[in-house]
Amino acid sequence: MTTDESAEKTANVTAEQEPEHWEAPYPGSKQMPRWTTGELGTAPVFGWRQIPLLIGPGLVMGAAAVGGGEWLTGPLVTAKYGGALLWLATLSVIGQVIYNIEISRYTLYCGEPIFTGKFRILPGPIFWPFLYLLLDFGSFLPYLCSNAAIPLTGIFLGRMPDPVKDDAMLRLVGCGILFLTLLPLIFGGKVYSSLKYIMSAKLVVVMGFLMFLALGYSTFDTWREIGSGFISFGTIPFQAATPGGPSQLLNVPWELWQGHSLPPIDFSMVGLVAAMAAIAGNGGLTNTPISNFTRDQGWGMGKEVGAIPSIVGGHSIKLSHVGKVFRVTPASLKRWFGWVRHVHREQLLVWMPACFLGMALPSMLSVQFLPRGVVPKDKWLAAAMTAGGVSDAVGPALGPLFWNLTLFCGFLVLGTSAIMTTDGALRRWVDVYWTASPRLRTWDTHWIGRLYFGSLCGYALLALVMLNLVKGDRLLVWTTNLYNYALGFSCFHVLAVNTILLPKEIRPSWWRRAALVTAGCFFTFIAVLTTADSLGWTKKADAANIPVAELTVPTDAVQSETSPDETPGNAQ
Repeated sequence: MTTDESAEKTANVTAEQEPEHWEAPYPGSKQMPRWTTGELGTAPVFGWRQIPLLIGPGLVMGAAAVGGGEWLTGPLVTAKYGGALLWLATLSVIGQVIYNIEISRYTLYCGEPIFTGKFRILPGPIFWPFLYLLLDFGSFLPYLCSNAAIPLTGIFLGRMPDPVKDDAMLRLVGCGILFLTLLPLIFGGKVYSSLKYIMSAKLVVVMGFLMFLALGYSTFDTWREIGSGFISFGTIPFQAATPGGPSQLLNVPWELWQGHSLPPIDFSMVGLVAAMAAIAGNGGLTNTPISNFTRDQGWGMGKEVGAIPSIVGGHSIKLSHVGKVFRVTPASLKRWFGWVRHVHREQLLVWMPACFLGMALPSMLSVQFLPRGVVPKDKWLAAAMTAGGVSDAVGPALGPLFWNLTLFCGFLVLGTSAIMTTDGALRRWVDVYWTASPRLRTWDTHWIGRLYFGSLCGYALLALVMLNLVKGDRLLVWTTNLYNYALGFSCFHVLAVNTILLPKEIRPSWWRRAALVTAGCFFTFIAVLTTADSLGWTKKADAANIPVAELTVPTDAVQSETSPDETPGNAQ
């Protein structure tokens, strides 16, 4: 019997009256303050009328999951290999579901976000900031604002901007987008509430537009290919059987079962494939705000702690400097497992489906509208080709409108994701130092909004410098490399938090611990692959095996490997 099952069985016995006063436990580093005590409330009872109660952290983070990776990296992989490698995204999303549940477990117990819990693990808050500043540095790079400027500028110009000739305009538009992304974090009372409204609108608009294209202009074969790709575990690309031919997609377990020998692996796109797997879902430390939002939503002990307010309209909201824990008794355990089930439902019914849709719909565009086997030199060239393909599919009358709508969709995806990335990075560090810093603990609990706003201003200055000094494509490469290592290491650190700081009765079961370790190994392996590709250590395929689409290639010069008679999308 697992730890969770035995503890829940114990919780079903008749509850004894809890003593009024007791001292909170004090595990971990003594440089962090001791928890205070409180009472755990009752979780919502699930029913169809209670479905709106699930619209919480999972919806916000699920909408954020349709981000730069899904819009820019995923379509490049599916344009080359179709849906055959989407099973890597499945493994990534499942690993992140386990991770999300476990970071919420800590917050349900004490009301603190997981980042604060990490700093409670020895050697304490003096050591961890140096490591996590390195791992989290990618979150402070404004790569999403920089990339969101490309489709918006394209709409203004009526063509895709040239990265050299239009460089000044792209940087100016990127700075404007940066300031727009900061506004929702300044107004609205509770920051989490503002994010909830914005991400809900994004989910409706983006998913609605993509679903319209999927139902109206894609084929059954496209959806069958994408759907089967999510479960084609073990399929990987191998080098072409003939010089100049397409890569071979072979299922390794099946080939080995049949006794077939395997050709050399095709490493030509290992970096993009690894990046797709790493960013599917949320990726990096961008998952950690789920625990912050669990608190801000008032779930578990989060109701006893408070939330982060915006600087305008949030003066009545306060946030405790220290988490509050409940006394573990049969009665509280029964309520505890109600909250754990509530988090499970939200992750499995809201966040995970949103992630798969967020990966499937942009991939549908590339599979349906991009020529198979073509590898565009630039991520936004792929987006331009896709927009051109959509324009050709809907016809000359509505083609220009849908070209602009497709690019606008890309802007919404990247711009709103920039809001989430900014807020996630800020609240991670604001939250942890609100608890860890003795000086900040002397502040009034209503002043958390001032600290958040001050950090937001500092981030804006750093982002402006980066936008004007570093090109957007380099920002994206640096960020994805750091994200991979961050999520892998964080899986192991979360396991330490939940097995050291939590009472024995509510620690994760052994199979959950094994799953978290497996997820950590998976993301670390993906990180190593991405780094190896960035450093040029992986074997590069012969140029003849990789058709590269140039911006000046005419539309009738690029044909799909799988459908020679198919009219490809517009590459102009």
